[in-house]
Amino acid sequence: MITLQLSERVLVNKDWATVLFVLAIALIAINKSVFSVRFNEFIKLGYSDKYNKVYKDTNNLLNWFTISMFFIQLISFSFFILLLLSFFNYTQTDNYITYIQIVTFLFVFVLSKFLIEKIVGTAIDSESLVDQFNLIKTNYRAFLGFILLPVNIVLYYNQTPIKEVFYVILFVFLMYNVFTYYFLVKTYQKMIIGKLFYFILYLCTLEIAPYYFMYYWVTKN
Repeated sequence: MITLQLSERVLVNKDWATVLFVLAIALIAINKSVFSVRFNEFIKLGYSDKYNKVYKDTNNLLNWFTISMFFIQLISFSFFILLLLSFFNYTQTDNYITYIQIVTFLFVFVLSKFLIEKIVGTAIDSESLVDQFNLIKTNYRAFLGFILLPVNIVLYYNQTPIKEVFYVILFVFLMYNVFTYYFLVKTYQKMIIGKLFYFILYLCTLEIAPYYFMYYWVTKN
């Protein structure tokens, strides 16, 4: 008697991820077409600060290009966090519920942080400086999200994630943030020196502490 053993084939639905990747790529294509000059300067942010100098008006925080690149960044960062959590066996890459939670958390976190920084800037009479900080940080992080997008696509559809890749990306992310703050200090050092105490307080409470608590929360849950 021949016993037939049937094995269930698990089909992983990744259509939702494909839709989001296509949406992000479509937004990039639209920006490249509509804002060709600005986009060409934006993609040079990795080695040139001309973009920050040309588009230094804080009104740029609320224009279409910046907002659309922020959404690309949001999609990209959320996917990387999902991949990272999956790599450490906290979730699965096809878990769209977890992805929605990550996107929601990131959006609320960034928005809350932005509003708190605005309030703090007004309270210490440094609103223009804080706005400049926010604009430059937004630009650099949008660029990082833009660069990270194709990496996410490769990692997401790769069945065998490579551990070293995650560590390299985390290291690059850390160094990139260090570079961002170095650029900020170098650019606005005269203004910072006049408010050095507030600047150190700002770094500790609004830049370092939130990420530390996020790390603590993830590793303890």
